[in-house]
Amino acid sequence: MFYALIGFVLGCFIPYMARRFAKFMPATFAYALVEICRAGKRLSAQKRQDKRYRKLKNKFLWRSVVCGLVTSALFFAAVWHFGEYGVVWHLFFIWSLLLLTEIDWRMFLLPDILTIPLLIIGFVYAAFIADWTFAADSALGAGVGYFMPVLATLLLVWKNKDMFGGGDIKLLAAIGAWFGVEKLIYTILLSVVIFAVQSLILRQRSGAYGPAAAISAIVIAFYFF
Repeated sequence: MFYALIGFVLGCFIPYMARRFAKFMPATFAYALVEICRAGKRLSAQKRQDKRYRKLKNKFLWRSVVCGLVTSALFFAAVWHFGEYGVVWHLFFIWSLLLLTEIDWRMFLLPDILTIPLLIIGFVYAAFIADWTFAADSALGAGVGYFMPVLATLLLVWKNKDMFGGGDIKLLAAIGAWFGVEKLIYTILLSVVIFAVQSLILRQRSGAYGPAAAISAIVIAFYFF
């Protein structure tokens, strides 16, 4: 229950963090780091009484509660499934993917300040902690995660020049660093299915790919590990 409580608290912060990123992105890595640590501006009393603001605030609070519950459930399931060995690494991986999902869904953008550290930490995890992959497989997985969508973009650029964004490519490279090559391939295949279903439901020909990749990575982690 302790990890579930931690998950709820961290999950409630996800919409807030996504909103903060939406205020200043796109930005350089250094500027994003400064802005995410800087305190937000306080609203005037008149602004707080505005009906539209209160409606948005209530919607934001409900979204925070939902994110908290989802994160709490995933944290509890992760501890139950993986055990307490390496639990901090597993929970960091899940929370990072959930945050990236929220940001990409809101902004169609995956910030380097999140994807690059996720990649580096994934390599460290594979080298020293993981029992399903190792350093060489992690490095190869990161390379495949980067170059596979690049090649797909080159082959299909005539049809859709924005098939993969830079953030999507870095996210797949980060997932590859955590998973290695084989699990990364499973993640990509599942993400294509999820993205196709998402497009059919929303009746759109394009959209944010990051959520599909992040959700697929969480599913693959629970299924194979």
